[in-house]
Amino acid sequence: MGIDYGSKRVGIALSDESGNMAFPETVLINDDKLAKAIADIIETKQVTEIVIGHSLHTDGSENPLHTRVKEFITELTLAVGLPIHLEPEQYSTQEAIRFQGRTDKTDASAAAIILNSFLNKRT
Repeated sequence: MGIDYGSKRVGIALSDESGNMAFPETVLINDDKLAKAIADIIETKQVTEIVIGHSLHTDGSENPLHTRVKEFITELTLAVGLPIHLEPEQYSTQEAIRFQGRTDKTDASAAAIILNSFLNKRT
């Protein structure tokens, strides 16, 4: 599962069964039900690993959103107990917009870009 964590919306992507390619899945609202909603998807789709976009400034330093990402990683780890990996996510949303324009699935497409980047490094 790939996650593009945003302060308002969180994009979710899933890979194919062989872990070769990621596909946009859904966009969730970032509220107090987020971890439960993701846990439900994990159970339904039998997810075994999570990749979350590592939110950094262009100089490589952590940006303010990354503090919230770290807190969310702790919450999600306690909820699902799966391995969680960080993958640089700079410009993933802009890349998704460039490919498809801004839509209601933009954040899910950004999550697919993040997950594909991670998967490509494994092969």
